[in-house]
Amino acid sequence: MNVVEKLSGWRTGRRDCIAALAALGWAAGTHAAGNARAPVILVVGDSLSAEYGLARGSGWVELLRQRLAQDKIEATVVNASISGDTTSGGRARLAALLKAHQPTHVIIELGGNDALRGLPLKNTQDNLAWMTQRAQDAGARVLLLGMQVPPNYGGDYGRRFAQIFQDVARETKAALVPFFLQGVADGPDAARLFQADRIHPNAQAQPMMLDNVLPQLKKLLR
Repeated sequence: MNVVEKLSGWRTGRRDCIAALAALGWAAGTHAAGNARAPVILVVGDSLSAEYGLARGSGWVELLRQRLAQDKIEATVVNASISGDTTSGGRARLAALLKAHQPTHVIIELGGNDALRGLPLKNTQDNLAWMTQRAQDAGARVLLLGMQVPPNYGGDYGRRFAQIFQDVARETKAALVPFFLQGVADGPDAARLFQADRIHPNAQAQPMMLDNVLPQLKKLLR
């Protein structure tokens, strides 16, 4: 074999090797993409998310499952909400929930009961920040659902309570719904959207609550 033939053979073998490596890389990429994990959305909340006083399957979290399915978004929704829970309770439960469900997204809907019980605002903020950071450290994207208190709590307290969620979202770079009950608690006909206790939204309000959450959640799912 002369030098020209040797060079020609080397070039041909090199092209074949490159082609094989490229094909292998493409196949690996396709395999990885095909096995991309579907989102797991963990909701950690209180009675507003735990279907308190509602027929099972009519709360906003269940409506979220249905809406995502309708929109052809494959996702698992885990509702870990407990009626009466506070940010301290959520903080105590979070590590086990993250380990058990390994969520890609965490929705934190807590804080309302802290206000109802008159708990220190600093504790509420510290707990929300800790939960957000812990979820982010576990690889999840976090959406905070902000709350507000009724006017009878006083203007100053109300502003400081609402600011907690803004501050935590800014400091942790988490997504935020400024007021989870917008259009429900502050609407012109709010009374018709609440149960007899005037604390918990009724079934009619649940789609409105979902509509407050979904735009921000979908941004995180992209």
